[in-house]
Amino acid sequence: MPLKVYNTLTGQKEEFRPLNPPQVGMYVCGVTVYDDCHIGHARGALTFDIIRRYLKYKGYELTYVRNITDIDDKIIQRANELGTPWNELAGKYAKRYYQDMQALGIAKADIEPFATKHIADIIKLVQQLMDSSYAYEVDGDVYFEVRKFTAYGKLSGRNPDDMRSGARIEVDERKRDPLDFALWKSSKPGEPSWDSPWGGGRPGWHIECSAMSTRYLGDSFDIHGGGKDLIFPHHENEIAQSEAASGQPFVKYWLHNGFVQVDKEKMSKSLGNFFTIKDILAKYPAEVVRFFLLSTHYRSPIDFSDKRLDEANRGLGRFYNTFHEVELAFKDQAGETTPILETDGYRKKFEAAMDDDFNTAVAIGVLFDLVRHTNRLLRDNASSQNLFANVDLIKELGGVLGLFECPGRMKELSITGEEVTALIKKRNEARAKKDWAGADAVRDKLLELGIVLEDRPGGTSWRFKL
Repeated sequence: MPLKVYNTLTGQKEEFRPLNPPQVGMYVCGVTVYDDCHIGHARGALTFDIIRRYLKYKGYELTYVRNITDIDDKIIQRANELGTPWNELAGKYAKRYYQDMQALGIAKADIEPFATKHIADIIKLVQQLMDSSYAYEVDGDVYFEVRKFTAYGKLSGRNPDDMRSGARIEVDERKRDPLDFALWKSSKPGEPSWDSPWGGGRPGWHIECSAMSTRYLGDSFDIHGGGKDLIFPHHENEIAQSEAASGQPFVKYWLHNGFVQVDKEKMSKSLGNFFTIKDILAKYPAEVVRFFLLSTHYRSPIDFSDKRLDEANRGLGRFYNTFHEVELAFKDQAGETTPILETDGYRKKFEAAMDDDFNTAVAIGVLFDLVRHTNRLLRDNASSQNLFANVDLIKELGGVLGLFECPGRMKELSITGEEVTALIKKRNEARAKKDWAGADAVRDKLLELGIVLEDRPGGTSWRFKL
């Protein structure tokens, strides 16, 4: 089955056909480093981490570029509020961003350019647009003339005639049209400044990404990604200025991840309903957060809550419980090397889910089916070879999603499954006698050993404390 991706540019799923297979070029808009990252940032980074992993699983040779915006109006404004040099502020939060990504198991991109390290590339691109009459200068500011790019609006589906100034489009009477956006901004007193043909100034936000992406991937490349909030104006403006400068199609496939919501409302710093990655990781293991985010398709909104994270915690625990039970059942054979056996086409089902626009939610469902199948084999006293092969397959496919890789997750427990079962029986007997103190003592003892009990209508089950 061929890989299909949903292309925002065409509004439909398309078979993925790179420009120069097996090479693939992918650029993703990174963060603007002026504050701590929240769970919405985590979702965006994780989405393209998974896409990267699966493309490599499929055999593609990927060059992944993810930028850092370290000069921007928001950075300057925040630095002024705090009385901190802008570059120190950006450096501080860039460091925290990398710490958050590492904690979540999200690897660095192949290339991670900082905007301030590419001022020369940005100036060169602005000059190209000036030379081709797509840009004009007013008092040291340089603007892109939107009306001259006749395909403007093809990504967002907006008609320029119906548009008004939107987010991050400055209203300026000196502009020829309200839609015209800044490529270069003359510096005000006290602001960071670089020399340019138009005087001291700094780049506009949109031109930064065009300059950095084409610097490393060329005028045309395969995938450009980011959050849905970047479709307009950021990505729309990137297309306009990049294609106006090169005369070539900019990006073949545009991929956008959905929002993280709280009570059905988009999470954002302006609304004050955001949760930082750091705060969340203080309450939940990083793998639980990752599992939670992957349990919904990347283009769909996902509602954030402690309840959903608790559900993810329990779901992830089911996998580790199975791994542990298989190892306990065959302690002496756990080191055997056995070929991974195909069981009822689980690999094919997993790949079919991922080939359908990276549907991690369905892919995780396949892994749950394989866990249930493995547990049935365990109850039926199946051979160790089959059981270890199943566990190996779960771990391999889970590894494509960055799961089951956290060091230290599989704890060396000082208790066997049989002993856990015996203690549960002892607790049930205490409860039957209404000896609540005795029942609680058993529960507390197991909790100290890393075992959590869950009472359900059908009986008491246990899982690892994650």
